[in-house]
Amino acid sequence: MTPAGLSAASRSQLSKLLRDSPPIVTPSQAAAALGLTPAAAARRLAVWSRAGWLARVRRGAYVPVPIESESADIALDDAWPVAAAMFSPCYIGGWSAAEHWGLTEQLFRSICVMTTTRPRERQPVLRKARFELHTVAPARFIGLKTVWRGGTRVQVSDPARTLIDMLADPALGGGIRHVAEMLVTLFHDQPKEAAKLSDYAARIGSGAVYKRLGFLLQRDHPDQVALTEACRAHLTAGYAKLDPALPADRLVTTWRVWVPASELREPARRLARATSERAAQRSSRKASA
Repeated sequence: MTPAGLSAASRSQLSKLLRDSPPIVTPSQAAAALGLTPAAAARRLAVWSRAGWLARVRRGAYVPVPIESESADIALDDAWPVAAAMFSPCYIGGWSAAEHWGLTEQLFRSICVMTTTRPRERQPVLRKARFELHTVAPARFIGLKTVWRGGTRVQVSDPARTLIDMLADPALGGGIRHVAEMLVTLFHDQPKEAAKLSDYAARIGSGAVYKRLGFLLQRDHPDQVALTEACRAHLTAGYAKLDPALPADRLVTTWRVWVPASELREPARRLARATSERAAQRSSRKASA
């Protein structure tokens, strides 16, 4: 469906509403911008949606349809501003933040959103974009950076904070093997960010983070003595699994962590080689750009 024509008055109202390029348009926003009642604003948005000038994301939420689009059945041009508007308070974290900061070359099909809300649907699909929502306490909104996506400010966890989230829940990084590789990348490419790990771990206060991080440091980063000792000093009682998604049959008593046998002696050289290969790929893409 191509957008239908509008009257001069309707076109003027729509232009006024979209003047600041909002990522999401809601009845409350339309009411405030156009001086309408919420009910009248909701009806006006529905009319513009049926005419093809707005695309419905979910009930009571719309995105503008680009004027060059031949159809209102559009995919989101950038999912981050939509996430910031739909799931606020929130930040982009996990694998999505890792991709943004260059910690991984792996491509993920969904956007990882850390939010204080407790949504019924954890994997909503909005205009062909899939989101994965993870609830986090407001006190854990630390280590965040603000980035601009179009005209919208979006919060994203910084590289070190991203790793701490992944150590708390390895699924946020696609599993502990990927998390271990990203930790190598962090130490190699962003040492100033790596220096924040101890502070963030202390502020998060998760015993499992110290156990997983301590194990990975001792196995893959023997030169990180100070950070390893900080993990040792904050060990808590009880045991954690290196990756809750994997069967673990070996207990490493030093770190009170259950580990799959295949992960006991993961060669750091293999991880370093993977990091070098990713760096070479990035350089090759820059050279060909």
